[in-house]
Amino acid sequence: MSRVSRRNFLQGAAAGLAVSPLLVHSSLAVEKSKAASEKINLAVVGLGNQGSANLNAIGANKDAKAADDAGKGGKSPRAWNMVALCDVDDKTAGKAYEHNPGAKKFYDFRKMFDEMEKQIDAVLVATPDHTHFHPSYMALQRGKHLYCEKPLAHSVWEIRELTKLAAEKKLATQLGAQRHTLDGLRDGVEIVKAGTIGQIKEVHSWIASPRGMYPDLKEATAPENLKWDLWLGPTPDRHYVELAADGDKSRGIKLVPYQWRFYWDYGTGEAGNWGCHILDIPYWALDLKYPTKVKGSGGPTPDPIKTPKEMQTEFQFAATDKRPAVTLHWYQGKPKILESLKMSDKELSPYNNYFVGTEGTLLCGFSGHKLLPDDKFKNHKVKQTFAKSPGFHEEWFNAIRGGEAATCNFNYSGPMAETVILANLAYRTQSEFAWDAAQLKAANDNVQAMIKPTFKKGWEV
Repeated sequence: MSRVSRRNFLQGAAAGLAVSPLLVHSSLAVEKSKAASEKINLAVVGLGNQGSANLNAIGANKDAKAADDAGKGGKSPRAWNMVALCDVDDKTAGKAYEHNPGAKKFYDFRKMFDEMEKQIDAVLVATPDHTHFHPSYMALQRGKHLYCEKPLAHSVWEIRELTKLAAEKKLATQLGAQRHTLDGLRDGVEIVKAGTIGQIKEVHSWIASPRGMYPDLKEATAPENLKWDLWLGPTPDRHYVELAADGDKSRGIKLVPYQWRFYWDYGTGEAGNWGCHILDIPYWALDLKYPTKVKGSGGPTPDPIKTPKEMQTEFQFAATDKRPAVTLHWYQGKPKILESLKMSDKELSPYNNYFVGTEGTLLCGFSGHKLLPDDKFKNHKVKQTFAKSPGFHEEWFNAIRGGEAATCNFNYSGPMAETVILANLAYRTQSEFAWDAAQLKAANDNVQAMIKPTFKKGWEV
């Protein structure tokens, strides 16, 4: 990472524009774990849709008394003090500001870190995908524990850098795959790990969503409440844009605060939106890490600007001492293999994974499962072996205090997030390639060109 003087960094931040490289404290010692009796000084970057959901989950969008009762089922005080809130949009951040009057407000996370570095223990990042990396990297560089929303970052290289840095600093991390704690999801994992359907040869995972290919972007007037230059972050400078008119369909739909996720410059489509939730099941069940081969096909001709309404990708994972080689398929849309089950869309709606084993098959999802054939498994009972989670965010707080690592820490979730991004790259290039995870090398020049982004001046890493 480039080095820059403290003075130059402050000048760039004060200007409200991304015009100077990130400040580095390469000799910073890792912060000690917080004692159980100490509250964690928390900063949140990104207070819109998912940021607000995270604040709700920890009780930070409640009045002070309710928040203090939001620890473990209302039985203990909250684990944190909210010391800083950062967002580029006054409108979306309003509720968070209202319910956390003691927290200092910032538009620019660079200024937040510079002014409050010594007061912050942990950072929660819930910005749009294209701005996950920089505040997350700055937090880890400064020894701050990190919770970051899925899919962790916008590119494979960014995800790997965050994963490596978190491990080097020995910090408590958690990826926002909140469904990891659901009993329905865990039942599916338990069934596979128990060997109920034998050895797994292939898995089909999908999101049945047609979202994507939204209207073209057109120049418009930026709303007064939005700091557009800061929203763009490390991406190329451009005039404020909105979705072009598309009859009644796009009325009221805006790039900011949500539809950004369906444009490649800022989002990662439904793969990035749902992939880390849905692939969490096979990743956990089969102890997956990095694929060795990737293939993308299906769907319409890829658009260079917009994410698709449908896609199909395939990953090969090498055999380990715990399992044979396995093929994982990821789809946006319904897999054709499900047609053989003769089930209606309503019957399939609870599921998003189909495991094919040597002794049977398993449909599972966030809220239930179905073993096939019916007559073979009609009396099957799931054996519960996993310890119950104290709560997804509470896992992270406990890890910060020196407890066990959170279940979606970056060592586990980083490789999964990389695979989600590789799915997009394979689809966008409609290619099949060998993947050398150790070297971050794709045997395809078009894919390789998108592994590491080029940041605009002032945001180089």
